[in-house]
Amino acid sequence: MVLPRLEGSLSEEKSGGRRRRRRRPRRKSGGGGNAPKETVEDKSSDSVKRALARFNANPLPIGFPTEIDPPPKKIEVNWELNAVPKDVQKKAGEIIMRRGEFGFLPQERVDEIADQIQELSITLEQALSLRNALNQEKSVYSHHKLMRRSNELNRRYDSGEDVISLSKRFDAPPVNTFRAILTGRGWSKNRIKESLKEPSRLKKRDREQFELAESLDRVSSVNQDETHKASMVFEDVLYAYFDSIGVRYRTQDELMVEQKKAEGRAVITPDLLMIDDVRINGVPCAWIDAKHFFGADLKFPRKKTQKQVDRYVAEYGHGAIVYRHGFCDGLRIQGAEQLDASPLDLTMLDEFHENSKNS
Repeated sequence: MVLPRLEGSLSEEKSGGRRRRRRRPRRKSGGGGNAPKETVEDKSSDSVKRALARFNANPLPIGFPTEIDPPPKKIEVNWELNAVPKDVQKKAGEIIMRRGEFGFLPQERVDEIADQIQELSITLEQALSLRNALNQEKSVYSHHKLMRRSNELNRRYDSGEDVISLSKRFDAPPVNTFRAILTGRGWSKNRIKESLKEPSRLKKRDREQFELAESLDRVSSVNQDETHKASMVFEDVLYAYFDSIGVRYRTQDELMVEQKKAEGRAVITPDLLMIDDVRINGVPCAWIDAKHFFGADLKFPRKKTQKQVDRYVAEYGHGAIVYRHGFCDGLRIQGAEQLDASPLDLTMLDEFHENSKNS
């Protein structure tokens, strides 16, 4: 992780207060890290220049129409931002994380969290989304350690210990714990994958334990249908917003259909590909991607998002990511502005979640 710019002043303090007067060299762009955000004044930014040049590029970027009638309009969008401070993310993370707690929280635990964060500048929804990001990161970086103990997990399971107690003992998501148990039996990755897709294949105890693991796991559960549907509704919210301000764009679905027909597969499909010259807070944005979660300043989600953004930037230039639950002000994604949902009408999304609760 790139250290923040305070590092220089700390070094000066340790060296007796001497102050270096030569200018600090500009950071190079790269994958992730807390580098400074690009601005429209930064004309040397490759991503900004590529976004500005996309209308006259030869060949045109993938999915870009050969004729735009009427010609592209320059549309300035003032997007108010309310980022969560980095120190608040850290304090909230210490409150919301507990060993072995990977599932939906009981109401009393939610109320406890709400009470403990009320003095912090972060909402309960943001804190719960941050919790999910922290659990995902913990799951990813502890996965190999869990798998190295798969034989031990299998022995304990065969001796009668259930998957939830093992999950808590090893501080790992229940479904990942169950996968490790099956690995300890010598099952291949493909056999595990196919069996968990069709739990009816499993023996009675295994099936019951897997279903219990699924019900108490928000991190590595096999069924992510509701999360996917909510993400699609959030995309619809974004479409409605840009429709309301007269911005023309192509949708992910349109790009997918076109690319599958031409290439046999989807090649590159941002949620919105801007056909007009959209400037958000003064910065050209050629594309928009929607993220139905909190933009946490954490290594794993930042690295994953940066990899996706790099592909968009290479084709279209600078863009933007809209985080449903806002983002941490320490988050930096090279080639993309970070935006929250402040100006959006979230009625459709609220109705979706309400209907999901009642169904």
